[in-house]
Amino acid sequence: MPVLEVENLVKQYPGVRAVDGISFELGEGVCFGLLGPNGAGKTTTLEILEGITEPDSGRILYRGAPRDARFREVIGIQFQHTALQDFQTVGEALALFASFYPRLRPLQELIDMCRLGDLLERDTRKLSGGQRQRLLLAIALVNDPDVVFLDEPTTGLDPQSRRNFWRLVETIKQEGKTVLMTTHYMEEASVLCDEIAVVDHGRVIARGRPDRLLNEHFPRALVRLPRHVIPDPARLPAGFETEHQHVVAATDDIDATLAELNRMQVPLDDLHISTPTLDDLFLKLTGHGLRES
Repeated sequence: MPVLEVENLVKQYPGVRAVDGISFELGEGVCFGLLGPNGAGKTTTLEILEGITEPDSGRILYRGAPRDARFREVIGIQFQHTALQDFQTVGEALALFASFYPRLRPLQELIDMCRLGDLLERDTRKLSGGQRQRLLLAIALVNDPDVVFLDEPTTGLDPQSRRNFWRLVETIKQEGKTVLMTTHYMEEASVLCDEIAVVDHGRVIARGRPDRLLNEHFPRALVRLPRHVIPDPARLPAGFETEHQHVVAATDDIDATLAELNRMQVPLDDLHISTPTLDDLFLKLTGHGLRES
């Protein structure tokens, strides 16, 4: 039985249908990613699932039954923007949030997991970005939740802090907790998410495992060259299309593509061959990059 089932969610605001019939389900111990450009409806969907916003229509089931007031006791939330109490230490912040719940995870476990031991006496205003996110994750886990919601959890972090946070999420998954996250970082989605749903204009336009979606939409390689190396810009090599300042061919036969370039005497010094990424998938499905409005 799925841990969480989302059926045909709709949320309308004046002049915009922010969520337009979104459906999916989440299993135990998986990380599910809601991905899409800004304004696609991801955060609104997350807020509906968290119980912060009421949908206009649709249904959410937790372990096969409609949510009730107890649902908030079995979820943990790390918001995109969280304000902590001023003049409060890390240890005091953990104790405060722990006082809100009847069911608790031992605080020492959270302190050890999120590497907060050396920070317990530090004012929360003096934490680095990575330290603050680790504290917020500990707060989200303080009630030992079954489902954890993470809304853009690593935005603004440096690469090392981001990867440290990824390891924490992997630990949560290994404990059997279900994670639902939004992110703008495609490497993050590739590493953490067992399944993703691509959302645009309030609708799910693609859903599945990242590797399966890429295999469905792309050949095995992308061959890219600067436009200026093509002898006759009006006559692109077979299979190539113009993309900004480059020409790109998606191909299952790299040898044949290179043979065509050699036949046209195209210099290959700046040739780049890569496997398709989730960035390529979003560009194809939505027509714009993830960070564009």
